[in-house]
Amino acid sequence: MDNNKITVAVAMSGGVDSSVSAALMKEKGYNVFGLTIKTWGYDEIPENDTGCCSLDTIYRAQMVADQLGIRHYTLDFTEKFNEVVIENFVSEYMKGRTPNPCVLCNKSIKWGPLLEKSQNLGADYLVTGHYAKIKKNTENGRYFIERPEDKQKDQSYFLWALSQSALSKTLFPLSEYNKPEIRKIASTLNLKSASTPDSQEICFVPDNDYTKLLEIRIPEINKNLEGGDVIYKGKIVGKHRGYPYYTIGQRKGLYIALGKPVYVSQIDARNNVIVIDDEEGLFSTDFYIKNVNLMYYEHFEGVKELLIKVRYKDSGTMGTIELLNDNRIKAKLFSPKKSITPGQSAVFYEGDILIGGGIIE
Repeated sequence: MDNNKITVAVAMSGGVDSSVSAALMKEKGYNVFGLTIKTWGYDEIPENDTGCCSLDTIYRAQMVADQLGIRHYTLDFTEKFNEVVIENFVSEYMKGRTPNPCVLCNKSIKWGPLLEKSQNLGADYLVTGHYAKIKKNTENGRYFIERPEDKQKDQSYFLWALSQSALSKTLFPLSEYNKPEIRKIASTLNLKSASTPDSQEICFVPDNDYTKLLEIRIPEINKNLEGGDVIYKGKIVGKHRGYPYYTIGQRKGLYIALGKPVYVSQIDARNNVIVIDDEEGLFSTDFYIKNVNLMYYEHFEGVKELLIKVRYKDSGTMGTIELLNDNRIKAKLFSPKKSITPGQSAVFYEGDILIGGGIIE
């Protein structure tokens, strides 16, 4: 089919990647329009000017769309985003876990109501500026994600939860490019977003400090939770400021003087207790993964040997996964990994192929 007979909606964040994605799709002859989403209320959460979906980025996306001569729509998903992403974020910290909101946003917002809205507006595909490849398994017909050419910008870790339906209606035009090339294209086209720095923060967390968000959403949090016990080797060695303010592996901000570095090794939300340990106590090999989504395979039997990543910046560790009957996975690493954190995503690869992922229990 000719590209000029295909309509695509580009999710435009105002950043350089989505801007160039729109430019590339137009250059290839597609019918292109842009969509930008407002995802959080500026009256409820202090604005973070550098995060995606801020007012500045919305205006920038509109300006880029004007430069490219394409239609542009801004969609208010504040209520849905609050219900699905922000409330989950707060809830997970209150359960002693460390969530990854970008994974949930991708699954439940971008490839949820945004994809649906793009189709209502006439799009055949949703286009985003993610660095990843979408391919199809010729043996079973399943869509899957593969790592992009630019391994430094690989964002497949955040995309493990996408459904087969979502993948079949998505295009990633940056999959064959590296970041410097994208910057050069944006500069050549004189796009407003050409020099926009990459966002390193969670869009709805003011000043990249999630504790402020917890205090906004739960005003009584400090009164109810501060003063719980900090335990080391079975003994109380101090008090903490509230267990949701700590994450597994944390060393700074403990204010516990034991004459050596110690780290958070366990968060006991039920009993309002923080357990600390020496660095060697943070390493483990066995853990469970819930909410599993498989891409390359619909199902598999027995044990598979794969590369397992337990956080975005993790280079990965070889190990095995075993699919259990309740859509959970038992994972076993061949070498111990530091700070495997409940609430974070674990994803597994066969070479560059993203086999699937889930949430660490």
